[in-house]
Amino acid sequence: MIVALLNQKGGVGKTTLALHLAGEWAARGRRVTLIDADPQGSALDWSQQRAREALPRLFGVVGLARDTLHREAPELARDVDHIVIDGPPRVAGLMRSALFAADPVLIPVQPSPFDGWASAEMLSLLGEARIYRPELAARFVLNRCGARTVIARATAETLADHDPPVLGATIGQRVAFADAAQSGRLVSEVDEDSPAAREIAALCAEIERIAP
Repeated sequence: MIVALLNQKGGVGKTTLALHLAGEWAARGRRVTLIDADPQGSALDWSQQRAREALPRLFGVVGLARDTLHREAPELARDVDHIVIDGPPRVAGLMRSALFAADPVLIPVQPSPFDGWASAEMLSLLGEARIYRPELAARFVLNRCGARTVIARATAETLADHDPPVLGATIGQRVAFADAAQSGRLVSEVDEDSPAAREIAALCAEIERIAP
């Protein structure tokens, strides 16, 4: 399975989700490679920090921020169970390449009308890709979400009848993610029973159910 996390808007938590999805699948015994397709290289930075902390390698992280991704990702996928693509913000050529490589595509959004408006360009690219790949599965993922806030409920209700639909599993606004990342860790390594770790596990399970 090749999973891409994509959104034209930066700062929606693509890298955090990509790292934690890869880590959760690796913890379940899957062979995983994360492709850092963001020119900023945040996932690669995390991997290097992990090496400096002398932590064991959980999964491979490779930098591949070029528009040949749709040809190279399937090659990498031959040797692993899952590929997770951490996509770039606002690089249309790279985004198109990732859309042609992946199935499913996850679109992280925060519970804010601004994120919804910013996703319009992403949805346009998704529509273009579906001309050639009508089977392409895509889902919104509510990230950094205060579950009890009015705006979070409103965002979930708005996306409920949307195409693509929103996943039922949501990720909360939790400092545990930032705290773990500083030392190259994942939240499950800090506390495997934490709410953050449980949310990631639920998200992984739901993605596996929708994957072709």
